[in-house]
Amino acid sequence: MTTDKLLPVGLDSETGFWLDTPEHQNWLMEQARHQLEFFSASCRNGPGFFLLDHDGTPLPGEVQELHTTTRMIHSYAMGHLFGFKGAEKIVDHGVAYLESYHRDAEFGGFFWALEGDRVVDDRKLAYGHVFVLLAAASAKQAGHPGADRLMTYARKILDTHFWDEEAGLFCDEWNRDWTPSSDYRGMNANMHGVEALLTAFEATGDKVYLSRAGRILDFFAGKVAPKENWRLPEHYTSDWQIDRTYAGDPMFRPAGTTPGHSFELGRLQLQYWDLSGRPNTDAPHSARLLIEQALRDAWLPGGGIAYTLDFDGQVLNENRFWWPVSEAISAVAALIRIDRKAEDERWYRTLWGYANERFVDHQNGGWFPAVDENGNVVTSIFNGKPDIYHSLQACLFPRSGRLSRMLPY
Repeated sequence: MTTDKLLPVGLDSETGFWLDTPEHQNWLMEQARHQLEFFSASCRNGPGFFLLDHDGTPLPGEVQELHTTTRMIHSYAMGHLFGFKGAEKIVDHGVAYLESYHRDAEFGGFFWALEGDRVVDDRKLAYGHVFVLLAAASAKQAGHPGADRLMTYARKILDTHFWDEEAGLFCDEWNRDWTPSSDYRGMNANMHGVEALLTAFEATGDKVYLSRAGRILDFFAGKVAPKENWRLPEHYTSDWQIDRTYAGDPMFRPAGTTPGHSFELGRLQLQYWDLSGRPNTDAPHSARLLIEQALRDAWLPGGGIAYTLDFDGQVLNENRFWWPVSEAISAVAALIRIDRKAEDERWYRTLWGYANERFVDHQNGGWFPAVDENGNVVTSIFNGKPDIYHSLQACLFPRSGRLSRMLPY
């Protein structure tokens, strides 16, 4: 472990739960602040955001994808809620870029990728559009004056082009003019759709958002996962049958299952249950099964979480990325909030210990995106530090006193 302690010297770290200690809560807030300070340098003088090198130097000429623009808005909206000074300026900057450059004035919706003010990929992807809803809802929670307008527009586009009412799920992709691009269906866009829908419900109280989130969760956590030994296949045919032969983009659509998404969906299942009034259902149990199975399958010898697995839980891609560990921290923290188990606390400490030692850049801020089996930083997969979203949430979600809101503990 580095000298940057998770708990101060003298605190009994062998008993109790870290989440109960002011020392750990303060440490989490300090880690969040370091990240928000580091990524503040992403904000361009002109349109959009820079990708940052490991030391925080802007990397010019990089493509800005829709999910990275929207994640910056969401992240700094959270930062604003937690009192980070200057966050509102970055939210303003992101919303302006989203509406003035990502938005397609001719056909509607949002372009997938830009380079400054130039469109380089004009596809319309559900994955990006649900993040627009998330960004708008988070901006509304943070009091941004343009959030309602953006939410209304995002919902209209999702309702018109992506939501399949019969299936109760989001379809995935279109060409710029809304002609069919493919018949691909995926778990990832729907999982992040749940995230956006729940945040929109929190921001507005509109139960349509809550109902749709529940339908998506019912399919993946209620129908698919139990038949797949609590693993979540990523890819589906147009009629929502598992496509076990699919192998697309190795980063965004890898073959098999992605345990990091089980952590996310499990946490979202708990959030949905909480927002629904904590009914007497098996939602907490199914969330636990998803999270625990992913930890058993994917935790690697020497630490770290494998990026992908096959359908039987065997490692396909053992790359150790920052984001699955981040999501595991948030998921296990949610389990601890509702049911105090010693094993969850052991996992929470193990995950934070690994992240703190291997991923957190204590010198410059932010997290390194990838390390090897020896904990050395890998630079061949990502340029710089991709974004703040996952790792910031790993710091802020455990600080929330409730599962359902991004509010200070």
